[in-house]
Amino acid sequence: MNNKLTTAALAEHVIEARLEDIPDEVISEAHRTLLNWVAVAVGGCRHQSVDIILQTMPAANRNASIFGRAERTDALNAALANGISSHVFDFDDTHLATAIHPAGPVLSAVMPLIENGRIDGRELIHALILGVDITCRLGLAVSPDHYDVGWHISSTAGIFGAAAAASRLLQNSEKQTRWAFGLAATQSSGMREMFGSMCKSFHIGNAAKNGLMSAMLAKNGFTSSEQGIEAKRGWANVTSSEHNLSLATNGLGKKFLIMDNSYKPFACGVVVHPGIDGCVQLRNEHNLSPNEIERVDLRVNPLVLELTGKKSPKTGLQGKFSIYHACAVALQHGKGGEKEFSDSAVNDPVTQSLRDKVHAQVDESIAASAMVIHITTKDGRSLSKEITKVLGSLENPLGDIALDNKTRDLCQPILGKEKTEALIEICRNMAFLQDSSKVVRTATL
Repeated sequence: MNNKLTTAALAEHVIEARLEDIPDEVISEAHRTLLNWVAVAVGGCRHQSVDIILQTMPAANRNASIFGRAERTDALNAALANGISSHVFDFDDTHLATAIHPAGPVLSAVMPLIENGRIDGRELIHALILGVDITCRLGLAVSPDHYDVGWHISSTAGIFGAAAAASRLLQNSEKQTRWAFGLAATQSSGMREMFGSMCKSFHIGNAAKNGLMSAMLAKNGFTSSEQGIEAKRGWANVTSSEHNLSLATNGLGKKFLIMDNSYKPFACGVVVHPGIDGCVQLRNEHNLSPNEIERVDLRVNPLVLELTGKKSPKTGLQGKFSIYHACAVALQHGKGGEKEFSDSAVNDPVTQSLRDKVHAQVDESIAASAMVIHITTKDGRSLSKEITKVLGSLENPLGDIALDNKTRDLCQPILGKEKTEALIEICRNMAFLQDSSKVVRTATL
């Protein structure tokens, strides 16, 4: 396989890989990835962005479901809507080495394919593992140049994972899967300029939709270049001036990158998580209230201000890209869930006042996963906290109980307690189920 071109090698792996060769711990992690995705897809289903998609996009048929909702649409539009809802809260999984949110494009693409009840849980879990692996491997191959120049790597790499997972479930041939990757390569898009708007989650939905479409078109004989990833004018060379495509194939089938997946405790970009974690800890340790705080000083990695430097966000989506808002709500409420990044939270007078007291200084010696927080109180106290192993990281992961509770927080207001508890059980045992479509039926109204 090492002598094959990248597109061919990845296509061969997608078609020939066997679930029997995947360790139990990888399957267990895939269950966690599935549960987290279902939680955020249901949780985000009532967002205005999803409403607009369903109002705007004509359906070719009504064969596919929208998680958390009663409406049905066609497969491609369902992939689009579910991808948007799963990412709109910025609460989804993260492959920290690349900043990719891999499950959104992959699972949103394949959910319409399992609704006929003919695909068992093992096949769904295997497709998920393969899709995440392809996504993150290609992300690693073009990082960091691809992201630095402005591409939203969750969608630009995620479309390949979506195409891979869909190709596997559609039982495409190796040649058809190469075509699917070529079709994905030519549709790969999404720019970081859109962060803080509905367009960011649209990237994920579009990657899911177009990845699924790529696999479906290839299944029916629609051709493309069979070297769409590595060719001189192919994806890697066009979107990244520096890349190492050997990272896409080294250890293929032996190292599974879903094991490097992480799950967010806070509903915003991971670069501000250390700030929220530290502020919550200081608040709780010293019983701080907002009116006691004189000033908050942060020492941050340069990426923090590059990505989340919005000082005066006006909407909840903008608030997710404001380190100032994130620390303010952490100190005010002691948490950073979706409610803390709503439009009302961003415009709360207490939050706005506290936000103005937060100051950030770039320190290149600080890792992107770390932060130093210093609080000066009005009575003269000086309180500090350095975060090096942030909650939700691989070193300090979100445990099963916390992940279950996150699912309950997101799903119960929409599905009710009984369905939510059933969803948790289904996701945690998917590989042992005869009918994978049970997850769709349980997650819809």
